[in-house]
Amino acid sequence: MRSALITGITGQDGSYLAELLLDKGYLVHGLVRRSSSFTTGRIDHLYRDIHDKPQLRLHYGDLTDGQALTNLVQEIEPDEIYNLGAQSHVRVSFDQPVYTLMSDGVGALNVLEAARLLNKRKQVRVYQASSSEMFGMVLETPQTEKTPFNPQSPYACAKVFAFFQTVNYRRSYDMFACNGILFNHESPRRGETFVTRKITRAATRIKVGLQEKLYLGNLDAKRDWGYAKDYVEAMWLMLQHHEPDDFVIATGETRTIREFLDMVFEQLQLDWRRYVEIDPRYFRPAEVDLLLGNASKAKEKLGWTAATDVRELARLMVEHDLEIAQRELHNSSFKGV
Repeated sequence: MRSALITGITGQDGSYLAELLLDKGYLVHGLVRRSSSFTTGRIDHLYRDIHDKPQLRLHYGDLTDGQALTNLVQEIEPDEIYNLGAQSHVRVSFDQPVYTLMSDGVGALNVLEAARLLNKRKQVRVYQASSSEMFGMVLETPQTEKTPFNPQSPYACAKVFAFFQTVNYRRSYDMFACNGILFNHESPRRGETFVTRKITRAATRIKVGLQEKLYLGNLDAKRDWGYAKDYVEAMWLMLQHHEPDDFVIATGETRTIREFLDMVFEQLQLDWRRYVEIDPRYFRPAEVDLLLGNASKAKEKLGWTAATDVRELARLMVEHDLEIAQRELHNSSFKGV
């Protein structure tokens, strides 16, 4: 039985990746930050599905605690490590730049060092979650693995640091370490502070009468949006490849936030212009205007292409969030609110 360690297992990507690996027969270990409340909602169903089978094991820890991370890796000896843990909200990184660097940059370095030490007795393959935000104010379009980075946020700067540390460890220590440069990827499990999920949650609540307005920032920003469930398959394929490399993962299609609003509100037979207002608080200090990825290398070497386009993605998210909104309405009516 192959084994894998997933940092950030309770996040959107971590939960989909855990499902994928469990389906493939892996023993899956997950790193979870300890907090005063339970944060395992995205993976609770996996425990119900596997019943008494011990294929999924969670460990408390933090990416910024290098010694504890090394101890865990030495103890469980995974065949693969997927470093998905991060402070992943770009706007928040402007308010918490030091924490973002520690978790996203130094945290990645701690993962690589733990893997390097394990490599002395067993080879482990490492996946680093890089980001299209590293391209920032883009220097060419579309963006490929050869496009220079031009980061525009503390988050992007931390990810660039982690990217080059991964490349350096691969070259210097002969490690199997890959960067997946993933463009925006969404799903019904996306955090509600991220713009696509913020839109689908608000739109469905507006539809059932639980909300009146949606406040957003720059509606003209263009993004290459894919489905997170498709993208975690690309992560796994990178670590099955015969040699380590870096890959752009994207749909090759870009849309504005304004266009995403059209897709979502049209599905609900609403005009978003009646409900959306611009709030300057949601503008970034330094904006990234356009992201568009070219994933031809992943198609050629990994056989991977995006299976879900943005319209289908919007439909999946709206259907999911409409069910939630209807339950909220039912519960509020039941309580007499």
